[in-house]
Amino acid sequence: MTDIAARISDLVDAAFADEVAMVAALVKCPSDNPPGDCAPHAEVTAKELEARGFTVERHPVPEALVRANGMISATNLIARRVFGAGGPVIALNAHGDVVPPGEGWSCDPYGAEIRDGWMYGRGVAVSKCDFATYAFAVLALEQAGVPLNGTLEIHGTWDEEAGGEIGPKWLLDEGLSKPTHAIAASFSYAVVDAHNGCLHLEVVVEGKSAHAAIPFTGIDALEAATGVLNGLYAFRKSLATKVSATPGIGSPQLTVGLIEGGINTNVVPDKVKIRLDRRMIPEENPEAVEAELRGVIEGAMKAYPAARVSVNRILLARPLAPLPGSEELTEALCRRASEVFGEPIGVKGLPLYTDARHYAEAGVPIVLYGAGPRSITEANAHRADERLPLEDLRKATKVVALALADLMR
Repeated sequence: MTDIAARISDLVDAAFADEVAMVAALVKCPSDNPPGDCAPHAEVTAKELEARGFTVERHPVPEALVRANGMISATNLIARRVFGAGGPVIALNAHGDVVPPGEGWSCDPYGAEIRDGWMYGRGVAVSKCDFATYAFAVLALEQAGVPLNGTLEIHGTWDEEAGGEIGPKWLLDEGLSKPTHAIAASFSYAVVDAHNGCLHLEVVVEGKSAHAAIPFTGIDALEAATGVLNGLYAFRKSLATKVSATPGIGSPQLTVGLIEGGINTNVVPDKVKIRLDRRMIPEENPEAVEAELRGVIEGAMKAYPAARVSVNRILLARPLAPLPGSEELTEALCRRASEVFGEPIGVKGLPLYTDARHYAEAGVPIVLYGAGPRSITEANAHRADERLPLEDLRKATKVVALALADLMR
């Protein structure tokens, strides 16, 4: 280990108790989305950063825009550190909104309890920990006195669970940040440079209600909707024949997640709503995927000419694929992570989707890397007893600091 690397490592170690305290403070403040009343958590995060010497810009999202995106309140944060003159502008993005805790916890989901070297709490791994990962990496660089050129920006956003439209996308669209590169929250044992996209469609099948004693006088929307479901499930089998060339991505997926309809047990259903989730691999074109699904639905409805169907797009999250320039981030992070963790750390894709795509859509090369265990499953992400190995937090902070030092020489 070089003298600079050893100095950075020692600084991270010296501040680690404070880093853990910051993560705990963020976990203890609820920021469930839905309902999405997240401005209070943004303020807690801003104060945690300010307590450690950062100057924090607060950028409240206009209320009408927040409401239009299904949330109650949202404030985005930017904390900048400038080193030397010129150089890259690297954004470090973590999101503070989390899915509701749900049932089945063995501890308080907002307690930040530590057991056997793991911290437990909703959002501890996805992705409140990475506010601290990035903040303490920046502090270690600053305190190490390494001659660097470039600007580091910590981007705090609070709408990842709602799609990222009023978080990263809003910051970039408003011109509040103009990064040349970006790193977004993730886990420690791989650098992610690609992930799936996602399409949500709402299918509304309409018929005509009638008394169950004379059902033939109505038009059964549920019967027609069942035909649509059968068509979708038959189509789903064909998706297994497509496999992404990116390791870790796999095949496209189709899930019907919500069904709503009917009036009463003794009434022919007049309306049924179906919501479906179609995961897209990076090689797929989202518009072509949507057109194909609409074709499947319309084809199934031909057997029910008396019923009507409408299809509305609810969400379109485009897949993330590497941009020119992302290889610089990948190389630096993989090399430093392999050194710090003492095992080969490579690059792969993820089958989920994130708001990192908004940076890529704005032309900003981005990869995902942060604190966390080897997998979403091991972290219990989006499940009861979400957890983070604190040693991974320590090591990921060193990796990020060392990689940033390489990128800003």
